[in-house]
Amino acid sequence: MRRGLLIVFTGNGKGKTTAALGMALRGAGHAMKIRILQFIKGAMKYGELTSLTHLDGVSIEPLGSGFTWQKESLDEDRELARLGWEKARREILHGDYDLIVLDELCYVLSYGLLRLDLVLETLRNRPPHLHVVVTGRNAPDDLIREADCATEMRVIKHHYVDQGIKAQQGIEF
Repeated sequence: MRRGLLIVFTGNGKGKTTAALGMALRGAGHAMKIRILQFIKGAMKYGELTSLTHLDGVSIEPLGSGFTWQKESLDEDRELARLGWEKARREILHGDYDLIVLDELCYVLSYGLLRLDLVLETLRNRPPHLHVVVTGRNAPDDLIREADCATEMRVIKHHYVDQGIKAQQGIEF
């Protein structure tokens, strides 16, 4: 029997969502049933929203309204995070999927939009076969301790910071 893993991709470097999407692509190649829930994304049309619809067994859903640091009030984000977590919790505990990606959940946790203890309780009680991947900057220490695998993406050089080059279609979105 397969043992489901909890995997965390965090850090200030580029590649957290990309790594998680790569795992989804790999899993799709093995006919796994995959669910991707994006906690912040929602205001733009990201490339993965279109491309993943072409893969059998993979579904993706944005749950947010854009990046929280660009808003005056977090009330809308708090409500979207709560509703998104209710959906994620149901889907995790239901056991229909082989892999669930909780994209940018670490942002939601670091902004205090969700209670970490409730998230950890659900992750601990997930079906034994279910792999869960969590992404985002500032992963809480308790989440990292709970994880079977945690990777920190570290910036060495970044085109926006170093050269002022804006986000590129197909690269960042």
